Amino acid sequence: MQERRAWMINGYFGILLIAALLAGVVFSFIEQQFVIGGICLVLAVTLGSGITMVQPNQSVVVIFLGKYMGTIRREGIVVTVPFSVRRTISLRVRNFNSKKLKVNDINGNPIEIAAVIVFKVTDAAKAVFDVDRYEQFVEIQSETSIRGVATKYPYDTFENVELTLRGNAEEVSHHLAEDLQERLTVAGVEVIETRLTHLAYSTEIAQAMLQRQQASAIIAARRLIVEGAVGMVEDAINQLEKDGVVDLDDERRVAMTNNLLVSIVSDNGTQPVVNTGSLYQ
Repeated sequence: MQERRAWMINGYFGILLIAALLAGVVFSFIEQQFVIGGICLVLAVTLGSGITMVQPNQSVVVIFLGKYMGTIRREGIVVTVPFSVRRTISLRVRNFNSKKLKVNDINGNPIEIAAVIVFKVTDAAKAVFDVDRYEQFVEIQSETSIRGVATKYPYDTFENVELTLRGNAEEVSHHLAEDLQERLTVAGVEVIETRLTHLAYSTEIAQAMLQRQQASAIIAARRLIVEGAVGMVEDAINQLEKDGVVDLDDERRVAMTNNLLVSIVSDNGTQPVVNTGSLYQ
């Protein structure tokens, strides 16, 4: 189904024409010209049945004897196909807030996710004839798309090597919008924006996943500290030897490396020990 323009005339001109026909009816009945008066009355009623009001950002789908006659997008009052069925479709931007959905991410972890969908109707004919109750169609397809996108990403990682639901909300929302647009094109609906409004681990594993996150964060922090400490120790020993401050053999190099690593990596502050030499030297 493709939207097309319905037949119509200016509403004010139509009202004037109807008023003129009614005046002709009255005049004909006074002059006892009942045939002419009857014809004028039928024409007035026929035109009057086509009077339609169209508000801004609305369209009216015109159906006559089960056949699609076209769509009216012109705001104001118009006269269209007489004795037709007219369905008003809003073209305004609307929001749909999905309910919280429980779904497994790509790693199998149960999570809760919800999103807001901003959309509008761009083709009234498709919205009326190609789907049944397009508002409900948008809701069901939105929830289906949210579930599908959520299963393609992990909730979170600490390696930063892949997209995650928590850390890459913009990319996930863009993916959701593209997937949803493919589903809603058949209904003549344009997806303007999608945003995640709720994202959390499911209640039954929230505590366990919090502990897992904390452990992963500690491991990642320790790894970073050790890598930095090794580099600092290496630079320090090389600088000391380069400047000729000390001349270290392998055993003393190992001892100094050990002492420096303990000082840098230790959680608590180290206590310096000053060696003043042996009493019997």
